Amino acid sequence: MEKGDPGFLGRGWAFPPDFDPAEGGARMVEAVEDIEQSLRILFETRPGERVMHPTYGCRIHDLVFEPMTAATARAVETAISRAILFFEARIRLREVRVSFENWAEGRMSVFLDYEVERTNTRHNVVFPFYAQEGTLVTGTPVAA
Repeated sequence: MEKGDPGFLGRGWAFPPDFDPAEGGARMVEAVEDIEQSLRILFETRPGERVMHPTYGCRIHDLVFEPMTAATARAVETAISRAILFFEARIRLREVRVSFENWAEGRMSVFLDYEVERTNTRHNVVFPFYAQEGTLVTGTPVAA
């Protein structure tokens, strides 16, 4: 837990789920790590995949096979911004930027700059997305 965080930023299972054999339970994440993993889950979920929450998710997957143009980049940025607006109230998005520089290799990167609402701390993270096999599999987000 971050220093000075009384737990109001959230706590949940790590994603992907992992179990600690020493503790005998699921590995938990808290605070900013929980937010970043929540964002990853949000971006990797297509609307309609969750039976009890059919509107949850991000429409980025609808754009995976579009031509890599400025218009597509704006559409991806809009899809991500809307998903965060509706489903991740713990953060205030400052900037979302898409990079297609590795698209020939089947990779698109999304750079997020955000503030945690309750603490006013700024964070940056990069989410990679892949257009080839395993499109729903992304690497671990890294601080920018």
